[in-house]
Amino acid sequence: MKPVIFGLSGPAITPDERAFFTAAEPAGYILFGRNIETRAQVRALTDDLRAMTGRDDLPILIDQEGGRVARMRGPEWPEFPAGPAFDALYEIAPISAIEAARANAHATGLMLAEVGITVDCWPIVDVAQADTAEIITCRALGHEPMRVAAMGRAILQGLARAGVVGVVKHMPGHGRALVDSHLELPRVTAGEAELEIDLEPFRALNDAPMGMTTHIVFDAWDNQRPATLSPTVIADVIRGKIGFDGLLMTDDIDMKALSGTAGEKAAGAIAAGCDLVLDCWGRMEEMEEIVSRLDVMAPQSRDRLDRAMASVADKRQEADFAGLIAKRDALLALV
Repeated sequence: MKPVIFGLSGPAITPDERAFFTAAEPAGYILFGRNIETRAQVRALTDDLRAMTGRDDLPILIDQEGGRVARMRGPEWPEFPAGPAFDALYEIAPISAIEAARANAHATGLMLAEVGITVDCWPIVDVAQADTAEIITCRALGHEPMRVAAMGRAILQGLARAGVVGVVKHMPGHGRALVDSHLELPRVTAGEAELEIDLEPFRALNDAPMGMTTHIVFDAWDNQRPATLSPTVIADVIRGKIGFDGLLMTDDIDMKALSGTAGEKAAGAIAAGCDLVLDCWGRMEEMEEIVSRLDVMAPQSRDRLDRAMASVADKRQEADFAGLIAKRDALLALV
């Protein structure tokens, strides 16, 4: 098995993809809007991926946060609120906000599980600042670390109740970035003492099954390399200061914050200490280069993957989707 998660080009596996994926054996797959049409089509796609790999616990990922970041949309699926809605409720009723976030995540997880998706790249637990880039503020759970952690924990719990694994992101914190890492490389100049604020939610959730790195240079820790490619940040900060021992994947390596070829970036991330590379766009030439540059998945990384996928097995709870949505909406209406 190769330590990479690949995207697909369309709503079904093409013959070329099937031959390539069968030979390459990537660790998992991620779905985007181009892969999603109807419930029946998505379920057929995820079933086909499992049958192709022979793995019932195959990680099939999606970014389904609600609001701006949602791959499954109407009219086939309902819209879900983003993080700021729960942050606003927390201002007046913290316990209600936590319960609303949990119910919302449980409903999200049920929606994903229905179509065979097993991992949601959520919650985002970056601590927003006054000047944080809009790509984060439109999704963030707030400006106060323990508030963010409490609602992040509720999201992980809600997803797990549907049998879906959550991914905390973006380690070790995207909240001080002033630019969008999809478009350019952010640099954070804050000192270590200030950065403790950013680490707090991740430290509180360091038992999460999966985590995702951020493509940001932190001068206080490594002024030469973004976190995704920095052995110092991964070993000393993510594994050390935060104490995270779950499966660590990169953010999408196609983002413009990183330079180099797809293979160079993938090899660099694994060498730095990431367990998995996330390559989202299903471009065959790039996927072939990545596979050529990566060895098989390390035993410790494979163990982390297995533990992560097994982490929700005993947490599933039957629930009524409409009832969870109604509960969430009644609580959010308190604002």
